[in-house]
Amino acid sequence: MSTSVIEPGTRLAGRYRLEERISDSGGSSLWKAIDEILARAVAVRTFDPKFPRIGEVVTSARAASRLTDPRLTQVFDADDSGESAYVVSEWVAGETLEGMLAKAPLEPGRAATLLYEASEAIAAAHAAGLSHLCLTPRDLVWTTGGTVKLLGVATNAVLGDMHSDDPGGDDVRGLGRMLYAALTAHWPGDESGSALPAAPAADGVPYAPRQVQAGISHAVDALVCRCLGIGRAEPLASPADLAKALRGVPRTPLPLFAGLGNAQPPTPRPAAPRRATSTTTRPDQPSARDRTHASHVPPPRTRAQHADYAPPAASSTRTTPARSRGAHSSGGGSGPFGNRALLGVAAAALTVIVGIGVWALSSGGGDPEGGGVTDPGQQSAQPKPSVVKLDAQNATPFQDSRPTNQDTAIGDDIETVIDGRPSGEWATQRYADANFGNYSKGLGVLLDMGKPVKIANVKIHSPVSGGTLQVRVGDSQSLSGLKAVGQQTPNGGEITVTANPHVTGQYVLVWFTKLPSSPAKGRLGEVTVYGAAG
Repeated sequence: MSTSVIEPGTRLAGRYRLEERISDSGGSSLWKAIDEILARAVAVRTFDPKFPRIGEVVTSARAASRLTDPRLTQVFDADDSGESAYVVSEWVAGETLEGMLAKAPLEPGRAATLLYEASEAIAAAHAAGLSHLCLTPRDLVWTTGGTVKLLGVATNAVLGDMHSDDPGGDDVRGLGRMLYAALTAHWPGDESGSALPAAPAADGVPYAPRQVQAGISHAVDALVCRCLGIGRAEPLASPADLAKALRGVPRTPLPLFAGLGNAQPPTPRPAAPRRATSTTTRPDQPSARDRTHASHVPPPRTRAQHADYAPPAASSTRTTPARSRGAHSSGGGSGPFGNRALLGVAAAALTVIVGIGVWALSSGGGDPEGGGVTDPGQQSAQPKPSVVKLDAQNATPFQDSRPTNQDTAIGDDIETVIDGRPSGEWATQRYADANFGNYSKGLGVLLDMGKPVKIANVKIHSPVSGGTLQVRVGDSQSLSGLKAVGQQTPNGGEITVTANPHVTGQYVLVWFTKLPSSPAKGRLGEVTVYGAAG
């Protein structure tokens, strides 16, 4: 069946009902569809029978389906054995980085955090032997659930017939270009990669970010230059190197919802008019046409918008009628005209007194119970509760074993995971395979916070790469009483598991549910919990 005759309502594999064609480009089409068995929205890519790389796309999609990092778009199904080949992926709803930057550059701390998350995700893909090769601001999505998603790992390169002898270098340059764009709202790559204004350049080399946008630190500027080969500093070699470097620069926590814009509007520059950009709900974007115009994310409300809002004046002044000047020229301070002048002065004085009273109430000097008049601009600018480091009271080993007579040993040095030093020494024994030799479902450490606390995220240092680290939170020390809040693939450094929304509990479990493959042994350094007191 040709892609050109597939219509809305078509069912693939007896379960994927195509609803809306999102794009049609280069011999493949992207659809929004419904998985009728699981009753959920999915993205389906179909192909014209003459598309030359159907088998390669399906093979790359199957490889991508084994990735476990939640920041990478999940592939659910891929098949080319029937009449119509297809790839089924997660339906991602949110706003692309390109869409956000059409409003303003990001505040540098948030730009660093966003690209730190993206770098860790791409590093996890590289650890599994996969790469992206064509990263653009259209491939990074801030979802409606307040998480980062990267689109098109492994598959976009095949769709675009892209190859590389240095995938690590290509992807770190792609991440560097995205960080440059996030900081400046200008794109330093090929015009086909983004509708953002081109970055100013000299002799084909982009200006450093600090030359384009004020307020960028020297440290972040230097990282971008190392990614893009600007200047003489040693280039970064891989996404993992960039993630490690970004851990050392000031970063700002991301909000739970979209709206990451800068606190100040971008500095006007004589750049080409910014072309319209859009939000996205799609799993990959090999071309500019593969974009949608639907988003569940409300427009961001930045401090720059508050600055444009002029609150009503607390009081007003009224001029004395012109005829009072006539009273003065009559030469008398008494009489009807003189009395009117005195009344005008008294009225003006009363107006000033009332105005001062209103001002006092609006400044918080009114009702001590908070019932006075307040400035709506001030109400909207109230600071959000801060996220702080929470100290664990103790750490204990944790394992959940299948019924077995085998002794599944857990490593010593458990206290090193909360001693304040990243290079902890806790480790499991070595197993025959990544699944603990079928002796256990998982091994890790259980932190007792001393009392129920509200947890925002957990930062985990682990010197291993591969496997799966999961975080659970609850008020019970049993596995059934601990709720899973997220998991990631260790990358040899620090990873962050974010709880969206925040969760409350006294106990935090950090455990390997799958070990690295070679060697099959888990190791943990420092585990740090962030949040607010419960």
